[in-house]
Amino acid sequence: MTDAEPRAPRADAARNRNQLLEVATRVFESADSEPSMRAIAREAGVGIATLYRHFPTRESLVDAVYRDQVMRLTEGARELLAELPPPAALRRWTELFGSWIATKNGMLDTLLAMIESGEIAHAQTQTELLAAIDEILDAGRATGELRADVTAEDIAAGLIGIFTVARPPEHSARASRLLNIMLDGLRPTRTV
Repeated sequence: MTDAEPRAPRADAARNRNQLLEVATRVFESADSEPSMRAIAREAGVGIATLYRHFPTRESLVDAVYRDQVMRLTEGARELLAELPPPAALRRWTELFGSWIATKNGMLDTLLAMIESGEIAHAQTQTELLAAIDEILDAGRATGELRADVTAEDIAAGLIGIFTVARPPEHSARASRLLNIMLDGLRPTRTV
């Protein structure tokens, strides 16, 4: 290992970072406005110094949560397709998407500022998410279980609409109902 190569974090430090990331995601998801870093540390059961050691700024924490959520969505598409038929994989994926949307509630101001400044490449995220949706749609088209004329953009627009009018957790039942209606519309029509 050369001096220029960064050292890998110790296993316990990586575990602590991942725990902080999980807790921050949960806190952001349930918050109506941006929680303080102190509130996130308290919820994680650590001191504020520990949180700042892993995430020196609010922006670094928001960036980590955002990137983790996008990775879960993109990898989630493949993982769900490996274990479920395409329609069921898409339905489960929409729940992941709903969590991602809800998580943004607690970090919205910081996230918007980071997108505006170019710290987060929103266009790249959009491309990655549309590719994940396409992967599921392509699998469903191949099996004949999902309509061929629906695009990833159609699905994304529908999801944004659903989660705008029926935000979990307070409207989880309504969001679930609307998702089921949308997914029923994705089944190919059968001619008799």
